[in-house]
Amino acid sequence: MTPEDTEESQPLLRPPSGSFPRSRRVFLAAFAAALGPLSFGFALGYSSPAIPSLRRDAPAAPRLDDEAASWFGAIVTLGAAAGGVLGGWLVDRAGRKLSLLLCTMPFVTGFAVITAAQDLWMLLGGRLFTGLACGIASLVAPVYISEIAYPAVRGLLGSCVQLMVVTGILLAYLAGWILEWRWLAVLGCVPPSLMLLLMCYMPETPRFLLTQHKHQEAMAALQFLWGSEQGWEEPPAGDEHQGFHLDQLRQPGVYKPFIIGISLMAFQQLSGINAVMFYAETIFEEAKFKDSSLASVIVGVIQVLFTAMAALIMDRAGRRLLLTLSGVIMVVSTSTFGAYFEMTQSSPSNSSLVDLFMPVSMEPVIGSAGLAWLAVGSMCLFIAGAPQALWCLLARLCLLHLQRPLHRVLCP
Repeated sequence: MTPEDTEESQPLLRPPSGSFPRSRRVFLAAFAAALGPLSFGFALGYSSPAIPSLRRDAPAAPRLDDEAASWFGAIVTLGAAAGGVLGGWLVDRAGRKLSLLLCTMPFVTGFAVITAAQDLWMLLGGRLFTGLACGIASLVAPVYISEIAYPAVRGLLGSCVQLMVVTGILLAYLAGWILEWRWLAVLGCVPPSLMLLLMCYMPETPRFLLTQHKHQEAMAALQFLWGSEQGWEEPPAGDEHQGFHLDQLRQPGVYKPFIIGISLMAFQQLSGINAVMFYAETIFEEAKFKDSSLASVIVGVIQVLFTAMAALIMDRAGRRLLLTLSGVIMVVSTSTFGAYFEMTQSSPSNSSLVDLFMPVSMEPVIGSAGLAWLAVGSMCLFIAGAPQALWCLLARLCLLHLQRPLHRVLCP
């Protein structure tokens, strides 16, 4: 969510002109909800350090060949697809708060199953459970945060959602540098458990309570979140979205942003960003890079920094310019990385099995250290050029013209 998304989730209760809430509890509630995206990011990044760790731990660990490793990383997306559908159903029927509470269960269950895994099927089942939770959390958390935040901070709090996702990925990379796969899964249970604890004390969103005709409960939620319910105005019922009908796709103001938004989301996935996040450490190992864990951490740090930067400069630089620049950088970086693999695999003498901090003069083969840095540099450039916050925001902005129910399904 960004300042432009305020039209999407305007609260049913809004302050009159000149009134500014001062309560800080809204930040605590937003943090509690943002632990869902943090858990989401940790689940996405878990496979990168876990796959090499599982292979090192053999035969004590379940056997993980190349095909099984591929499924271990990718099956989380199948669970997320199902979770997105389930979350779209839950968010309006069970409510925002209960949906967030429910999504903690598959998170904890999935990581617990991975921790106790004795065979490949338990590993895949645990990943599937965490993927289901990811789909729910990625949809419900932005809705909850946008509906509890007052206008002055809604953009700030909403922009933290994607930042928490990439922070979760970085956390998985950092922890995977130290912990083996079982203890890493144990750590994965911590954010959703903390989210469960905190959300028990947070209120439902005033907007949802009003849609359920619970005016008194909505006032109490406002008192908790914003500090006062005095003087707040309830807009007319006509301000509510009325629903989406397929015949509206005939209107240019609907089908054009619909096509652009869907295309942006599709191209984001096809760019390969998720493959890099799922298999970062494996990619660097295949590239014959000695300290693949450190290289993965560097990639994670770059992603966090440039995601934050994209959110900060987006309003000044313009979306179109940033999107064009992003595409150019991604083409150059992936081409460079492909050329690196071609050079290292075509000639045995071009091995890049070097340490990150080893001076070039210590290498027996001239240029090998340079090739090692070429691998890390091209991947860092790819991550810098593909901040997911930018692509997600652009897709959301295009879909703002659609009615809320359809937007909620297509762009969680």
